[in-house]
Amino acid sequence: MLKIQNLRKAFGNYHALDGLDMEIEAGALYGFVGPNGAGKTTTIKIVSGLLLPDKGTVEIDGIDALAYPRQMKEKIGYVPDYFGVYDNLKVWEYMEFFASCYGLEGLTARKRSLTLLDQVGLGDKDDFYVDGLSRGMKQRLCLARALLHNPALLVLDEPAAGLDPRTRLEFREIIRELNQQGTTILLSSHLLSDLTELCTDIGIVDAGKMLLTGSVEEIIEKIHTSKPVILSIYKNMETALKLLKEHPLVRSISVKDAEILVQFAGSGRQESSLLTELIQAGVQVRGFMREPGSLEAVFMQLTSHEEEKVVLSYDADRESGL
Repeated sequence: MLKIQNLRKAFGNYHALDGLDMEIEAGALYGFVGPNGAGKTTTIKIVSGLLLPDKGTVEIDGIDALAYPRQMKEKIGYVPDYFGVYDNLKVWEYMEFFASCYGLEGLTARKRSLTLLDQVGLGDKDDFYVDGLSRGMKQRLCLARALLHNPALLVLDEPAAGLDPRTRLEFREIIRELNQQGTTILLSSHLLSDLTELCTDIGIVDAGKMLLTGSVEEIIEKIHTSKPVILSIYKNMETALKLLKEHPLVRSISVKDAEILVQFAGSGRQESSLLTELIQAGVQVRGFMREPGSLEAVFMQLTSHEEEKVVLSYDADRESGL
């Protein structure tokens, strides 16, 4: 669906994008996250045809979006993080104005507009003036407008910014329904807890580069395996330590009283095997669990610009130690 390669954009000496790569499969709901200034909005503006890159390629359904901007814009619906001022326009006038931009006129435009307004929960607001709507209603109207031409890719830049919790939840459900109906969605957001529940895929960007990307399941697994295993030993501590030091997936060991903190580079299945090995060796285990992790923690560590980063892969040559 969307393929971005080596995307670069500089504003003077500031490099907003520094070789960004990103790929979104058809039907995905892709969460695009990063700190302020990471390059999210610059990427979205380039994808939406509002900004030209200095270098790189953008393909949508195999079409070079930079070489054929008209064909690209026919495939994209864009919802920015702000709503322009449209004084003295009623909701139905706003919708029909933009419908005409896509070649929809008369009864066809009116039917399409009313259908979309119903879909976003504004079916009873078609005769209201746009500038009299609440922020949440304006965001829904902007979403309905972006869907007028039935785009293959819907691009949302912080659509829930400034919305109250109830409105944000309702907006999220509308997005989920659109994705379930087959619309591919690129969603930029700071609300990481929402993205974990909503998205099929997530990409974390910082300083104009992609730091981590994958399906939600893959990232959850990486989060899980990056956290240490906490072992509580009732009896045979020495046996447990000997087994752990010889285990190929154990990267480091720390001991405090009857607890052992283990950096373990294995999956959930391999955790289960480790527990079995300990029990078979005669170790009486009172507790065995992974320290909990979250997407928020990974985001903070990946984008902290400090030397210590979240462990996403392990060095096989790294020594274990007490």
